Amino acid sequence: MRRDDVKTDTPSSGSKTTAPGVRTDLRGRLHEVIFEADTPAGKAFDVVLLVAILASVLAVILESVNSIRIEHRQLLRQAEWAFTILFTLEYALRLATVRRPIRYAFSFYGLVDLLSIIPTYLSLLLPGTQSLLVIRALRLMRVFRVLKLARFVGEGEVIQAALRASMPKITVFLLAVCMVVLVVGAAMHLIEGDEAGFSDIPTSMYWAVVTMTTVGYGDITPQTTIGKSLAALVMITGYGIIAVPTGIVTAEFTRVRTRRTGTQSCPACGVDLKDPDARFCARCGAQLHA
Repeated sequence: MRRDDVKTDTPSSGSKTTAPGVRTDLRGRLHEVIFEADTPAGKAFDVVLLVAILASVLAVILESVNSIRIEHRQLLRQAEWAFTILFTLEYALRLATVRRPIRYAFSFYGLVDLLSIIPTYLSLLLPGTQSLLVIRALRLMRVFRVLKLARFVGEGEVIQAALRASMPKITVFLLAVCMVVLVVGAAMHLIEGDEAGFSDIPTSMYWAVVTMTTVGYGDITPQTTIGKSLAALVMITGYGIIAVPTGIVTAEFTRVRTRRTGTQSCPACGVDLKDPDARFCARCGAQLHA
């Protein structure tokens, strides 16, 4: 039997109880500091981490400005490597403090943590890829957990659930729009021809997309009366098309209920727990209560 599966004795009345899923060994304490935000040490760690993320993203943005890059190139590169080494150590600690590091590595936050350090090392082979470091901004989503804004996390879950439920309907709708674009593009190629710039069906389809989305670059315009009439019909249809996805997603919002969320994370895979009262992790199945 594994050590993690052994049940501990009920603490005596004079002993201090621990929160569900929190271990008292070094690995457990590190997990509590790195992944949780319920203790002063854990909150301080996350606040320092968020400040470092903001500073690193700001350094990447400043480096993209030619005048600043020329004057402070060496300083910005040193700062970039310092932040990358810091985040690499943090990523290694996250893998070391969870019981199932592979699970965490392939979770959303695990992949974001990994992608936030790869560009710097990749820049040694492919100069310029360090601009991709702005992906570190995605790590700022942890601010909702750090600042106890669990209600906002719950609202984010509602949006995610509504978009997921809307995907089949929106996919069918987009396929229908693509067919309309194909038909209209072919018709405009036949009506206008090369003289008006509709030299082929792909070019005419490009015009149909630009017109239907009401962007209207004006680089290609119909010249004949029939072409203009068809263009007017496509423009009017475009306004109706824009409203359809909004209605689909709005309808799904009414079917989704906000769920309670907490600031705890699974000690096995590191994923944030959506239900603070859950006994098992919904992702990896690990037991959460000691």
